[in-house]
Amino acid sequence: MVEPSATQAKIITNELHDAGIEHIEYVSTGQEAFVHMKQKHCDLTISAMYLSDMSCIDLVQKIRADDELMDIAYILISSETSKQMLEPIRQAGVTALLPKPFEAALFRKALYNSLDYLDPAGLQLDHLVVEDLKVLIVDDSNFARKQIRRVLSEMGIEHFSEANDGATAIPLIDAEFFDLIITDYHMPDVNGQALTDYIRNESNQKSVPLLMVTSEGNENVLTTVQQAGVSAICNKPFDVNSVKSSIERLLAEY
Repeated sequence: MVEPSATQAKIITNELHDAGIEHIEYVSTGQEAFVHMKQKHCDLTISAMYLSDMSCIDLVQKIRADDELMDIAYILISSETSKQMLEPIRQAGVTALLPKPFEAALFRKALYNSLDYLDPAGLQLDHLVVEDLKVLIVDDSNFARKQIRRVLSEMGIEHFSEANDGATAIPLIDAEFFDLIITDYHMPDVNGQALTDYIRNESNQKSVPLLMVTSEGNENVLTTVQQAGVSAICNKPFDVNSVKSSIERLLAEY
């Protein structure tokens, strides 16, 4: 736990104890947290947004850039509501965002989602071999692509292609057939909606299941994307079980 407030740290500790978690280490700065994670095994980090020496964004990016630490689950608890401030942390690969103060039920849900992230259940598909599926991941965030790929790999998928925006994805779609395409909405040049339009209207695989994982919260935008042909939409940070259920449903219908 990385929390400069002793009061908030005590509240979080009590919630963790209620959930049956007893092995809790506590530090107050980002650098202390990073050094601690390098020295000791850590499955989950819970932090505030603003620390005395760095922001949560800095800490998460530092963790995700380290090969030894990149798979650690991360929950942010913050009173920050600015989309401009929260967007980088969503893209950096947190597993859950909680408001401050938080409700116990929401904390428990975020905790369970983070545990699912660490050990997701395998995909259950009746008519397809999971190991043979070919998946294209399109996202301008390298951290987000790694996070999605890691979770899907744990679910049993082995074959991946990646693109950092829609413009890069289009030649891949023209050259190879995929069983599933996962894309972000906000990307430079060709965004998620434009990519969806291309897939559904111009590509040679117009019916491929298309899952959008995005932090976009504007309902009008999301409705437009759905009308363009996105098969399903999941929030970012994503709920692992929601992604799993969406993939199973889309592939069963394909």
